[in-house]
Parts: sequence; structure tokens; C-alpha cells
Amino acid sequence: MKPNFDLTLVLNRIGDAIRPYPKAAMFDLFERGYSSVFEQLIACIISIRTLDETTIPVSLRLFAVARTPEQLLKLDPAALAKLLYGTQYPEQKAYTMLGIAKRTVEEFNGQVPADFETLTSFKGVGPKCANLTLGVATGQAAISVDIHVHRVTNRWGFVQTREPEQTLKVLEEKVPVAQWIDINRLLMPFGKHICTGKLPHCSTCPVVEWCERVGVTENR
Repeated sequence: MKPNFDLTLVLNRIGDAIRPYPKAAMFDLFERGYSSVFEQLIACIISIRTLDETTIPVSLRLFAVARTPEQLLKLDPAALAKLLYGTQYPEQKAYTMLGIAKRTVEEFNGQVPADFETLTSFKGVGPKCANLTLGVATGQAAISVDIHVHRVTNRWGFVQTREPEQTLKVLEEKVPVAQWIDINRLLMPFGKHICTGKLPHCSTCPVVEWCERVGVTENR
């Protein structure tokens, strides 16, 4: 990491730079009114291995039919998988969602608890989805590390990790709690549109002066 690295300034610069680009899917859906913990958790499951350009319309298609656990349980696995068409692994995700809905109704009176341990106890829900759900739906301080966050923070030299799970732990130690939600909100679109996996836009990057460019061999 460069000695003059200032995370607050870096995030502010990135916030300005990504303004013309679409918001990350779950933040976009939140602004459309799909803001409950259940809706955000379901949207996150849809987003697994799926681009935002697909996640948003698939989520909207599902939510037009079912926005609550009770409504979801009225669908059989085949009907739910059909609504999830376009996302990766629709059949598997359908069973995951129905399992979440069933437990939510039976154990939690129809309301998904806003609690990390409970969310990760649902089959198919990992730390990334749990943290992103809590951060977006409730404003709880939580860092969600997807491939973009993992790549960007390693490229800066801010972390030196091999796996997203390791990146999460390091970021929780190094990033002030007040900025935890901003990590995914800002770095996901930044990594998708500017600090891309191949040929990053270093020539027009707003934070290139703080970036070590770890692993970058070619850029635009």
C-alpha cells in the first residue's frame, strides 16, 4: 500500500466516478422499495454467479408474484425455478429460497431476523449474502466481499489475500466501521466498470495515484 493512501479520499473519489454507472443490484432494488430483510436476502441469492443486468429483472419478476415467505411458499419448486429463469442454477436456488421461507414462517413468525448468525444458519446463505443483506436492508455495519471488492483492494495493495473470506477479515480490521457499507456499494460498480479484471482503465482511474497496481500487466 502506498504511504499516502487515504481510504476516505479514495472512496470519495470513487463515489464521484461511478455516479454515471448503474448501482449495484441490491442497492438498486432497495431504492425501488424492495427493502425488507427477506427481499434483500432473496435478491442476494438470485445474484450468486449472476450479473446485475440479470439479477434485477429476475428479482422484479419474482417479487411481482411473491414478496413474503408466505407468498413464496405457495409456489412449487418448478414454478419458482421458472420465475428464476436467466439466473445461474435456478433449480438449486429455488430449493434454497423455499427452505428459507419455510424456516422463516415456522421458526420466526414470518420475519427474517436481522442477525448474521441466523442468516448464515440458512442453508445456502454465506457471509457475503448475510452481510450484504444486513447492510442494505437494515443499515447495519457490514462488509460484503464479492470478486470486485476482493480484486480491487488487493490491486491497491490495501490487502494481500488469496480468498474473499480472507479479504473480509482483513477489511473488518482495517476499515472504520462507518465505512463498512460503502465498501461494497462503491467498489462493486468501480470494479465492474473502471477497475476491471482485464485491462483496467488506469489511464482514467480517479484513484490511480494511490494504487500499487498489483498484478496489472496491461491496462487501458
